[in-house]
Amino acid sequence: MTTTLTIQQAAEATGLSVHTLRYYERIGLLDPISRRDNSHRLFREEDLLWIAFLLKLRRTGLPVRDMLQYAAWRRQGNTVQSVAARKALLIAHTQSVEQNLAELHSNLQVLQRKIAMYEELERHNSGQSNHKEP
Repeated sequence: MTTTLTIQQAAEATGLSVHTLRYYERIGLLDPISRRDNSHRLFREEDLLWIAFLLKLRRTGLPVRDMLQYAAWRRQGNTVQSVAARKALLIAHTQSVEQNLAELHSNLQVLQRKIAMYEELERHNSGQSNHKEP
């Protein structure tokens, strides 16, 4: 027997709100979630794994429209075209993330140099320094 979670339990497990889970299902990011006879949603482990992947994509800045396209290709199954399209999307997004990381790293180095400059000024703490910030 497969373990299932209610929408509230799925929200707690994923960190998303109940509203967001319903929204993701409504717009097609999630496949239709199975339901009990009383129409309450039942999330399976596969649903939670897919949501976890969507959250990774979201946290790396992939736009929802691209996540929707990826989900549509995923629904097509592992056809040659679907696999190639999903791979291409992930490659392009990976390159974008790498570029953003490089820029963040460069900005971080500037901050670290600035902190080091302030630490040096504090060591010479006469408050009389004529050094001006760039």
